[in-house]
This record gives sequence, C-alpha cells and structure tokens, in this order.
Amino acid sequence: MSAASSQGANPGSAENARGGRAVVLGGSMAGLFSARALSENFAEVLVVDRDELTGPNELRRGLPQGHHLHGLLARGQQIVEEYFPGITEDMKAAGAQLGDVADDVRWIINGKRLRQVHSGLFALTSSRPFLERHIRERVLALPEVTFLEQADILRLVTGEDRREVTGVVVRRDGVEEVVEADLVVDATGRGSRTSVWLQEFGFDAVEEEKHKIGLGYTTRYYRVPDEAFEGNISINTVASAGVPRGAICQKIDGGRSIVTAYGILGDHPATTPEGFHAFIESLAAPDIHEVLKVSEPLDEPVAYKFPTNLRRHYQRLTDFPAGLLVIGDAVCSFNPSYAQGMTVSALGSLVLRRHTAESRRPDPIAYFKDLAADAVDGCWEMAVGADLSFPEVEGERTEEVQLAHAFIAQVQEAASRDDAVARAYSRVIGLVDSPAVLHDPEIEAAIAAVQEQP
Repeated sequence: MSAASSQGANPGSAENARGGRAVVLGGSMAGLFSARALSENFAEVLVVDRDELTGPNELRRGLPQGHHLHGLLARGQQIVEEYFPGITEDMKAAGAQLGDVADDVRWIINGKRLRQVHSGLFALTSSRPFLERHIRERVLALPEVTFLEQADILRLVTGEDRREVTGVVVRRDGVEEVVEADLVVDATGRGSRTSVWLQEFGFDAVEEEKHKIGLGYTTRYYRVPDEAFEGNISINTVASAGVPRGAICQKIDGGRSIVTAYGILGDHPATTPEGFHAFIESLAAPDIHEVLKVSEPLDEPVAYKFPTNLRRHYQRLTDFPAGLLVIGDAVCSFNPSYAQGMTVSALGSLVLRRHTAESRRPDPIAYFKDLAADAVDGCWEMAVGADLSFPEVEGERTEEVQLAHAFIAQVQEAASRDDAVARAYSRVIGLVDSPAVLHDPEIEAAIAAVQEQP
C-alpha cells in the first residue's frame, strides 16, 4: 500500500493546509482522539489496529480491561463534546447516564460523604465498549479517516540514516504491506514498541519511571432498582489510607449497573460472588453494599490486575526521529482507580492538534515537552502522590509530599462539610481546574473554618 503524495502546503510550513497522510498506530481511545485531531490538518488519516474494530465483538482482545468500569473525567467529556458536537446527548439518548459530577455522584472519601452541590460539570456514565463505539462511529464519519483493521504492526519504515520515519510495515492475512506516511503516531498503549525501535535506530534509550502499586480490581454487572441509587447515577467509595479498599457502583447503558471493586498490593477483591460481596461489605461506608442487597447479578465477577504506574519520559530526550510521535498510555499509564487515562489521552490529542496545525512533521522534542506540560505532568504527580498516601506503597515521601497529603486530607474533610470546597475539589479531580485553585483565599478560608469546627 502506498500513500498519496503530500499536497498543499509544505510539511514544514506554518500555514498547514490539509494534505498528506498521517498513520495512527492503535484504534483505542488515544488512537481515536488522535485521528480526530489529525483530521483537521491531514488529507488522509489511517488508523491501524490488529483487532476488528467495527465488528460485533465489542470486548476486543486489544482491550482486556474493557469489561471493567472506565471513567471519562469532566475535562475529557468537554473535549469529546468539542470534537463531536451533540455526542453527549446522543449517548444519553442511547442509554448512557448524564448528571452533574458533584451533585449526581455520591463521593465517599475517608468514610464521609462529600457535599453534593451543583458544579456545572457533566458526568457521563456508560460501559467502555459503549463509549468507544460512539466515539469510533463519529471518527469513522470523518471523510479524512479510514481504518485498517486486523493488521499486525511489524516495524517502522525509515530513511537510510534512520533519522526520519516514513511509514510502517503491517501484515494482513499473512501478507506484509508498507504503509507510507508523512507522520506516524504511536497510540498502541502500554505495550508500545517505540522505545525499543528507537534504540535499534541508534537513539538513546527512553528513561522509564515505574511505581509498584499491585492494584487488582474485580467487576460484576447488576440490575439495580432506580430507587436504590437515591437519585444518584454513581456511588464512589474511594480507597484511603485508613481503609485501602474502594469500589464504584454506577448506572450505565442497557439499563444495567456496573460495580468495580479494587484494592492495592495484593489485597484484591475475590472473584467468587460470596467473596466479592464480602469485600464490598468491608468498605469504609455501607452504601454500595446496601445497594447490592436489593440488586440482581447479571454475570459472574471478573478480575483484572494493574501492577505498576509507568511513565516513559520522552520529553527528556534531546534527539528523536522526524515523522514519529507517541501519545496516550504509550507515554504514561496511571493507577486506573483515578480514572485519568482516557482524559489524559484527550488532553494529549489537543497538543497533537496544535503541533500538526503548524507542521505536518512537528518538532518531536517540542511536542513531547508540551505533551508533558499540558497533559501528563500534573496528572502523574497527582496519581503518584495519591498512591504514596498509602503507607504500604514504596516510594520516597519528601516533606513536600507529606505536606501535600496533609493538605488534601484537610480539603477532603472540608468538602464533606462545605459546599464551596466540595465544588472546587470536584473541578480539580475532574481535571478542569488546576490544584492551585484549592489555595485560593476563599477556599483556604473555608478549609480553615472547618478545621476549627468540633
């Protein structure tokens, strides 16, 4: 397969009219967001994946965790709606649940319910296959985008000096094909091979950072009476240092509810119905257990394990081949209990869109630095810092980390008593506002006032 030649503006020009071909490796959420971003600046966007993306089997092999609960945080929902106007209402009409992220979601932290207040931010709850299917259909409707399904990604194609990527070799039905490209974007997830390919090309190794958390989670689907939710669309009992077990019970599409329970460092929910319910009963609050008492199970519990947070520090490299970029979990994958992954991929696609608007072959070092600053750094620090609040998790707890833990504990306590703090905190964990807003004078005053209460 050969690509159409680049047309229109020169790939290095500032005014980048649509032209050329971009190839996205991987058709999961990061790949779909990337394809949408690239469609604004390329005449052709080809998404390559080993799975049959558009077939009836929504629980595809490339997404082994697809059975489990996934969350699109408020900022991610905003980006999805910006990319595909009207999709939120379309998904609601098709069975997804829509509500306010602070008012219609019952947050329970340290055993205490946060104040339920209007935040102005949407929470959209659905199964992962449902969400991915709706976004994929919108991406496929773009005239610039096509899918190359059931194709194994074998290797990159480069120039003789290996300083420029010009395409990718794939295999379909036992036959190898060369797919030429002006730009290749690796969205293949945590198992990305780009770091290996770089060393084969003679570039420096990418520094990797890992933090062992030994997370395990188990999911079961239920039919739950509406009244059991008491007007909420989700009940989130968050794991904390005192009780390092958590669970989420959430209304989703198909008139179903999903319950995902989780624990760290080997303290994982059982996969027997009795053991799963016993784990739920052991949480810091009884809310989800009370719901399950009046609910009908629809399947057997299914487990999944996530051993370590992983970050590849591409932004620290000083040299990188032209025509290649990396995005999503291929750069950074977080503790999934914080539900940051899909939203960070969406944020990354905004960086990709901005850089490819300037050039169809962006400066990769500049791209990676912006990706770190605008999409990854803050979330990584939040996730790793939150993990270190569990005494059993290994890692250095500097004075700065300990002060941050103490402050967040005060914020959470205040959010259980004060509307303004609850609203501000919901916007921070939704990745809409920076954590710096928690230090605004009026918020700090409210936190201090709560500290003085008996």
